[in-house]
Amino acid sequence: MTDVFENYLSSTGGLSTEEINFSAQFFKPIRLKKGDFFIREDESCRYIGFIASGAVKAYAVDKEGKENVTCFKFENEFVTSFPEFVAQEKSRRSIRTIEDSVIYRINYTDYQHLLGQVTAWNGVIQSVMEQEYNQKERYLLNYNNRSAVDKYRHVLSGEPMLVQRTATQDLASYLGVTQRSLTRAKGQIHRPDGL
Repeated sequence: MTDVFENYLSSTGGLSTEEINFSAQFFKPIRLKKGDFFIREDESCRYIGFIASGAVKAYAVDKEGKENVTCFKFENEFVTSFPEFVAQEKSRRSIRTIEDSVIYRINYTDYQHLLGQVTAWNGVIQSVMEQEYNQKERYLLNYNNRSAVDKYRHVLSGEPMLVQRTATQDLASYLGVTQRSLTRAKGQIHRPDGL
């Protein structure tokens, strides 16, 4: 499975083979079952992870105890609560697996050491941060102030993996609609012609 991680690093184009081999030793694989936590809200954010297989959701719990899903991450993506990881603060959200997953993680101390030893990692992290920013921008453009039907239609055309790999209640939370509204939107879009 290390190959997945090393292939990703070589695809970034910024790291030499030696730098990739050196870097890989700091990332330790962990196997998480569906429903396990990678990071818990209100606990110290100690790791960045690279998803080799599986998927996670990030969410915060509101005063009523309802999960508000803010994003999903899949294979070949880094996952953490970046602001809290960098500041070494308590996470403001939880990150939990939605499938059995293998995640290569690095702790903060090793991460700092790696950045000091392999300056090209700054480019990798910058690329990851740009992807995060672009994801948030796309989310705001595509899902803000739209009807449940429009949101679901966009997911089908632009992010079909979300429909295939996430639970209905998680997708509804992510889209900012009720589960009932999402089910109704699915019915409208998938209804055979003539009914």
